[in-house]
Amino acid sequence: MKNITVSDDETYRRARMIAAQRDTSVSALVKRLLLELGSGETQTERLKREERALREQITAFRAFDRVSREELHRRGV
Repeated sequence: MKNITVSDDETYRRARMIAAQRDTSVSALVKRLLLELGSGETQTERLKREERALREQITAFRAFDRVSREELHRRGV
């Protein structure tokens, strides 16, 4: 594994905060970024590709089998 030096303390502090919010490490964030750069695929493109793949797996969906229109629009009294 190679080391990367971040000379700006504020940048590193923000990276640590973002990593903590995402329940990961700064190293994992950097790795993900480098993989995206290497693949030529942005996060948006990856998410769109994954969404298309998930949608293709859905062969039948009928919400009306689960909740009636009246139940869906009933308001709490």
